[in-house]
Amino acid sequence: MSPSCSEGFRRGLLAAGLALALGACAPLSVPEEQQLGREMSREIRSQLVFVRDPVVNAYVEDLGRSVLAAAGRQPFEYHFYVVEDQELNAFAAPAGYIYVNTGTILAARNASELVGVIAHEIGHVAYRHVANNYNRQRNTGILYQTGVLAAWLFGGGLGASAAQLGGGLAATAYLNQFGREAEMQADAFAVDAMPRAGWDPNGLVTFFKTLQAEGGPNVPTFLASHPATEERITAASARIAAITPQIDQPLRVEDGGKLEIIQRRIEILTGESRNKPKQRR
Repeated sequence: MSPSCSEGFRRGLLAAGLALALGACAPLSVPEEQQLGREMSREIRSQLVFVRDPVVNAYVEDLGRSVLAAAGRQPFEYHFYVVEDQELNAFAAPAGYIYVNTGTILAARNASELVGVIAHEIGHVAYRHVANNYNRQRNTGILYQTGVLAAWLFGGGLGASAAQLGGGLAATAYLNQFGREAEMQADAFAVDAMPRAGWDPNGLVTFFKTLQAEGGPNVPTFLASHPATEERITAASARIAAITPQIDQPLRVEDGGKLEIIQRRIEILTGESRNKPKQRR
């Protein structure tokens, strides 16, 4: 094909694509979300510092796998990472990439609180909230669509759509801005899955209360993207009360001191330390 024909072909594709963009944009399929997750994960790895200690990573992954084993069949293969960052934060990228900051691990007062955070993030992935946010933003504005579609046609694919948002971290931060309904669904997912995995779901509620106490003038990052309102805490507590009579096994709050060992290991590896909030009575 000659250069002029090639250019004409590309313009024809772009014009046809833009015609489609003016209509409804189909939701991401599971394979498309998997591709987007891989692209964003590569971007995120280039921008964050990860804890490379296999003991710390295995601990967080084991907690996540315990939730997944009780959550039923999932369309994605999950990956768990520990980010070296003192901010109280955890977040999900599309298709099952879960990131937990060391600051969050150090702030957890017991293992069930950390499991609650991880289960909440798994809930966002399971309900495909991240993909839904992506689909909404790629439907916003014809000019934006033009840039994304051109990137698609001329060599970028789904990853270029993430780049349009300013790179992996910017895209992930944007896609982790959830509304009330999505947050309620992720909370309910965690509350339901944790007892099936043998964990006390009250850990989710007590960690939200910890985040609220940590707020003050500097709101924790997790609260900024996942606002822990009193309404959510009340709803989660009510759901816990409703399912408690159906639970026929003892539920774990602690994990035999493993969390404390991991926390101390993180402090040694990173130099981070954190004064834990006093236990509420």
